[in-house]
Amino acid sequence: MIITSENNYRELDVWLEGKKKILLVCDDAIRFLKEFTKKLDEVKTAIVQFSDFQSNPLYESVVKGVKLFREEQCDSIIAVGGGSAMDMAKCIKLYSSLSGDGADGAWLRAKAVPNNIPFLVMPTTAGTGSEATSYAVIYYNGTKQSITNENIIPGTILMDPNALKTLPLYQRKSTMCDALCHAIESFWSVNSTEESKKYSRRAIEGVLVNMDGYLANTEEGNAGMLMAAYTAGKAINITQTTAGHAMCYKITGLFQSAHGHAAILCDRVLFQWMAEYTDECIDPRGEEYLKETLAELGQAMGCKDAKSGSEKLKSIFNKLELEIPAATAQQYEELKMSVNPDRLKNHPIALNVNAIDALYHEILR
Repeated sequence: MIITSENNYRELDVWLEGKKKILLVCDDAIRFLKEFTKKLDEVKTAIVQFSDFQSNPLYESVVKGVKLFREEQCDSIIAVGGGSAMDMAKCIKLYSSLSGDGADGAWLRAKAVPNNIPFLVMPTTAGTGSEATSYAVIYYNGTKQSITNENIIPGTILMDPNALKTLPLYQRKSTMCDALCHAIESFWSVNSTEESKKYSRRAIEGVLVNMDGYLANTEEGNAGMLMAAYTAGKAINITQTTAGHAMCYKITGLFQSAHGHAAILCDRVLFQWMAEYTDECIDPRGEEYLKETLAELGQAMGCKDAKSGSEKLKSIFNKLELEIPAATAQQYEELKMSVNPDRLKNHPIALNVNAIDALYHEILR
């Protein structure tokens, strides 16, 4: 269910009815949300704040959050922030049903126990789509843990365009690119369905229509981009991401580029490359299906075909004036060996190490 901030958060008042104590999982963005925090100060429901986590949150922080949830006898969860805050809250919700104290990574190995804990999220960026997905990412002993469970999909999303007002311009650009790349990659994924394509089209159109207003920080543009990012999240919740995301993670690590920045660096090259190499299709639906899909993707972007659609994606990247990092020979070697082959299974065209290396040489300088 989606609710808004209209009429002094009237719909939030309705959601809060009957709840005695809420665990508020929030990142640093909470200090900029004056109207929202004022609202929380006014409500009768008790609020217990938890912010003891970092970007790329740790399993140990989740354990602390579950402990606080239990000790304070909270009955519901609100997450306010970007993807990390939402991932943290998702895992606290999931693991709060499990026995024990989670020591030594025990909850990572345990079978999930569904629960009915009311769960509301308020995104403070328009990009991750985490508010719509059954996925979360945490780290344990330095290793990424991908958590997937239908029970962690938030039941309620509070969309407040004012939550985006203080976003720095670079973060504004990169999170928008993340949403756009989610929609694009979902569209061509081997896991795509008619439903996921519907979400992808809607998300792409939402990004394109609202881009100028969003970059200018208008309320209408912010509201539209929040919805586009959510809809893109609905799409990847069905399909997952593909090669663009698989290839972008190491770019972020090597060059400190924001995630969405790295994603569009990859997808602006991948789109054109895919249109040229459909004969290497591995989607079970065949090459002709892939050609039609890429043409439909171009049309979703307001163009006549895949070629012009790929050119438009490049023009969007150029308009945003995002940097193209320069890689050394050693960094190209690191990049081509960094790609998780499991993520490539969702990509409709086969990618070997040589192809990945050639693509990285086009993606970077």
